[in-house]
Amino acid sequence: MKSGIFRPVEFWKDSLMALPENVFFELLRTVFGKIKTPFNKQILLSDLEKFLLQKDIQNNIACYLDHNDSRIIAAIAALNEPSLNDLNIFIADEINNAELYSIVINLEERFIIYRFRDGGCSRLSLNPVLEPVLSPIAADSSMLFASVPPEDVPQNKMPHRFIFDDRILAAFFSFVSQTETFFKKGGIIRQKIINEIGAIFPGLPLETITGGLRVLGLLTEDGEKLLPDYRRFRDFGSLSRRERLEYCAAGIYFYCHRDVNNPVSPWLLRSKFSDFAVFIHRFLDSLVPERLYPASTFRRIMYTLHRNQDIIFGFFMEALEKTGLIVPVSELYYCVQKPASDSASGSPVIAADTPFSFIIYPEITYNDVVTLASFSRISEAGTSVRFELNRDSAMRAFDRGISADTMVTLLQKLSNNRIGENLIFTLHDWEKRYGEVRLLNGTVLTLAPEHRYLAETRPLTGLITETLAPGIYLLPQTAQGKAAAALQKAGIVIFSCREKNQTETELSGTSSRSFYPHLYPSLNNMGCHSGSTGRQEKKQPASTLTDGFHSILDGMVLSGEEHDELSSRIDRRMILCESQLKGAVIRYERLEARGLDYAGKALIAKQAVSLQSPVEIHLPGRKKNECVFGIPRALEKIEGENILIVDQPDENGIPGNTLRIPLGRISILRRIKKSVFENNTQE
Repeated sequence: MKSGIFRPVEFWKDSLMALPENVFFELLRTVFGKIKTPFNKQILLSDLEKFLLQKDIQNNIACYLDHNDSRIIAAIAALNEPSLNDLNIFIADEINNAELYSIVINLEERFIIYRFRDGGCSRLSLNPVLEPVLSPIAADSSMLFASVPPEDVPQNKMPHRFIFDDRILAAFFSFVSQTETFFKKGGIIRQKIINEIGAIFPGLPLETITGGLRVLGLLTEDGEKLLPDYRRFRDFGSLSRRERLEYCAAGIYFYCHRDVNNPVSPWLLRSKFSDFAVFIHRFLDSLVPERLYPASTFRRIMYTLHRNQDIIFGFFMEALEKTGLIVPVSELYYCVQKPASDSASGSPVIAADTPFSFIIYPEITYNDVVTLASFSRISEAGTSVRFELNRDSAMRAFDRGISADTMVTLLQKLSNNRIGENLIFTLHDWEKRYGEVRLLNGTVLTLAPEHRYLAETRPLTGLITETLAPGIYLLPQTAQGKAAAALQKAGIVIFSCREKNQTETELSGTSSRSFYPHLYPSLNNMGCHSGSTGRQEKKQPASTLTDGFHSILDGMVLSGEEHDELSSRIDRRMILCESQLKGAVIRYERLEARGLDYAGKALIAKQAVSLQSPVEIHLPGRKKNECVFGIPRALEKIEGENILIVDQPDENGIPGNTLRIPLGRISILRRIKKSVFENNTQE
């Protein structure tokens, strides 16, 4: 694969040189007519290059390009040399399989695109000789990635959707912190929890959000408990607001995408979410918040950025919606949300509505709202977000080493010094009473009387935080290993050292740099918001050219079959100058039969089966212009009726459904010519 749109001209020539000789010369005769011997393929290709470089020829080629041609050219450029199957998947919502195949074959006949083989795959590329004509079209992505300004779309009132942001993330952190039991046996969320969350977080998709945060490692299940990982919640603050939402969307996607029949642990899912968050970041970088987008544009951008078909579009959209990164504004269109910016310095971001409760503004920073959530209790997280301070929430904060002074300082900063004296007094009173009766958490060292001298040695003295009683000392919870090393150094080789229980904080030893890396910005914007085409205006319509060539053809003395063949070439926009008509080498090939021409339809069917050429079948019936596209497998005669057996490809271009169609029921049977490159490459 290459990085630019056009490969070197020599690469294009090599692709034509690789064609079988009969195919190569037949293709060149459509341009030059009879080719004189002796044949020299390299000279012929140089002559073809010179022909296509002529100004009037390039003008006629540009004049012939219609909307479908331009969409295919732009799609090949956007997908960076796709396979035909890639192109079919990308544009299937606008062009069906049969129509796409016909357009691609026609573009090849007109030397606009060509195929080559790369790593076992046949790929489509743009002719570099025609770069002046094709480059403006290839650079215009507006026809592929549709968008409209907001004023062009009626703003229907959409049902209320829960929007996830920093305040909700902190609120959920607070709720989980104050919840003793979250699950019943078997991992099912308790009905009491469901009811409480429904009242506090109206509209919150509880299972999805909980699952997504577990994938991210922010929450951990421990039996009946759901535990927040304080260190990872803190590390999450090193990211920007948008990056946090993108990580949350990645976590939600992988939770929704999990295989319920073959469950995978959240830890294994985490190995993928960082790359997927980068993909979401690039996807959003391709959009402009001032435009509205249909879902089809999102699907195409997703496929352009990630060609592999392992991303489920429905789950992808759900993850973006649940995090508020995109918002539906009508039944068909979505807008891209910009996460709220941080508040200006000195502006209050909380307001006390009672002495012990605060309304939280959207502008509050993540680190501040998470710290606030660590010592307060969430009471409302809907249209408004409200935290309240009570004795239990303060006790939990004291347990984690958060002092009353720390709480007061933060509240004063966030409210612009509008905290009541009553709250300040109460917090310090709770802290005083908290210190009077204690349950300590840490490593306890006990020394028999004959060993108490060890407490005075330098290594252990630095580890002891408090003497609880003679011979009983409190060390930090993480100091057990250092204490054991100090005892061994002092010559104590036999001592009790029971394995401690690891806490969630101790298990989260990964730093923010490695666990939540910053997401890289997109290297280029796809320009899908552009409303301009970037193409030069055509000097004359295509019909003027074709009408002129038909007039020349009508003045020529030809047999009926010769006239029909040249007329077909004009209609297929293969004739670029008068000499291609007057010097043409004609080999008539019938491609279509219709109506009551049963023998003609049988002949077309036999040819299609023999050549394995695709067929386009029109059937009369309730559906107007009902059309079937497929590869004919056989023509069978059953009870005097010819039955055409056709393998119909699915939406990915893979043969799936097999149809049995009586020839007498077919109104039009058209054999689609195979690509000249199919003799040299295989799809």
